[in-house]
Amino acid sequence: MGCGVSNAPRAKLITLAEAKVLAEGMRTAGKRVVVANGAFDMLHVGHARYLAAARAAGDILFVAVNSDASVRASKGPLRPVVPEGERVELLSHLDCVDWIVLFDEPSVAELLRALKPHLHAKGTDYTVESVPERAVVAEWGGETVICGDPKEHATTDLVAEILTRFR
Repeated sequence: MGCGVSNAPRAKLITLAEAKVLAEGMRTAGKRVVVANGAFDMLHVGHARYLAAARAAGDILFVAVNSDASVRASKGPLRPVVPEGERVELLSHLDCVDWIVLFDEPSVAELLRALKPHLHAKGTDYTVESVPERAVVAEWGGETVICGDPKEHATTDLVAEILTRFR
């Protein structure tokens, strides 16, 4: 499955409670549930490749998106550049994204515990061993996988390049 464009802005945003019910139903139906997570600030090709690879690893992809408060807490007061509503809307247009859940916590661990995915997909800026939530996912027999292209794209690098070019 590719990562084409959908015409349903923000329609994929659901609550954690709704996501939990959907994930349980998918597991019961024998489908592989995948969770990918991140800030997705200034959506770029690296994000699209990561999400397409994550979706290809299973039957349904939940994307856990850091809220504005969570991004500020982890990346500093100048981030995110793009507000959460717009980040969610952009992700909603990607066909490879089935559902989106916002989270405020500094870690995606509790969301993972609620959804109990078969796979927790992280980008290539991680190794399986360096993913902070890998032990959490192992609690129910889930697996941590690394997806996407080599880490050649990052929002931080994109912001730095813009500043350099337009000074």
